[in-house]
Amino acid sequence: MTNSQDAAATTSPSIHAQHGEAQPALVLVNLGTPTAPEPGPVRTFLREFLSDRRVIEMSPLLWKPVLEGIILRVRPREVAGKYRSIWLEEGSPLMHYTREQARLLDERLEGVRVEVAMRYGQPSIGSVLDRLHAKGVRRVAILPAYPQYAASTVTAINDAVAQWIGRNRDGFELRLHRSFPAAPAYIDALATALEKHWERVGRPNFLTGDRVVVSFHSIPVAMDKAGDPYRSECRRTVAALESRLGLAMGTLTATFQSVFGPAQWLGPQTIEEVERLGAEHCPRVDVICPGFMADCLETLEEIDQLNRETFIEAGGGDFHYVPWGNDSEGAVASLEEQARIALAGWV
Repeated sequence: MTNSQDAAATTSPSIHAQHGEAQPALVLVNLGTPTAPEPGPVRTFLREFLSDRRVIEMSPLLWKPVLEGIILRVRPREVAGKYRSIWLEEGSPLMHYTREQARLLDERLEGVRVEVAMRYGQPSIGSVLDRLHAKGVRRVAILPAYPQYAASTVTAINDAVAQWIGRNRDGFELRLHRSFPAAPAYIDALATALEKHWERVGRPNFLTGDRVVVSFHSIPVAMDKAGDPYRSECRRTVAALESRLGLAMGTLTATFQSVFGPAQWLGPQTIEEVERLGAEHCPRVDVICPGFMADCLETLEEIDQLNRETFIEAGGGDFHYVPWGNDSEGAVASLEEQARIALAGWV
């Protein structure tokens, strides 16, 4: 090497550094949220969400008239009221806590750029990838904030990534993370949340009828029959949590929530189960939602408000919603464990 070549080599950034490969990016992706708890933003969000063929597996020719002619005319006002009941000063709970998770991950993952994207709404996956690409980043790991895999969640994220690839010639070195239904840090976070709750209010007495309900978002039975692995991954989570807590198999009551429309969904439904327990005068029920890394409408309004009212009005005793995610140490440690797997060899 000549002296001029040697000088250039020591003063110029490497090709890898020029292309951003020295600092990979981690994109933490959650479902999405309206920008405000008002009918207009809710309608915009629902239109995008319910137009995804991964979410509604029906011909658009049949579904679109129902969506536009009925659902988007009726539901936004009702749903906006529900959002208003949980809205924070910082905005949507899901957006606020996902951003906090990303901020805390950024502090823990040295040499990694951590970004937030939403599958529906903003910031969109495509816009985040555009921004990273413009900054020279070429190594990107996509981390869905879904511990259990479903085509309607994780695959929907992968679809959006694939759409970005289809629009661009100069792509990324990409890693698409799958799921973590029984990962050690994740199961420990769930167990720790329950144990800390029990330290405050006492352990449930299963012999006298107390129950611990583990509630997951449901999917249509048709998706399950088509081969979706979601239900089996939920079962793995429950089994691992029972083992970690030292409970016999079957001690925890697994249920599914957030069903809508006339289709048959995975059950038992959470709200039907808590109503049944209330009618049997169950003295206490603790509910935890392992599928939600950040509190949102489905946990704060559906579980902590609607299911609580249903249980008590049916004749039940004490109802406890047990939060575990958000910016808690356990939730961030869970995501960090998965991020390090996704980033292995890059940092």
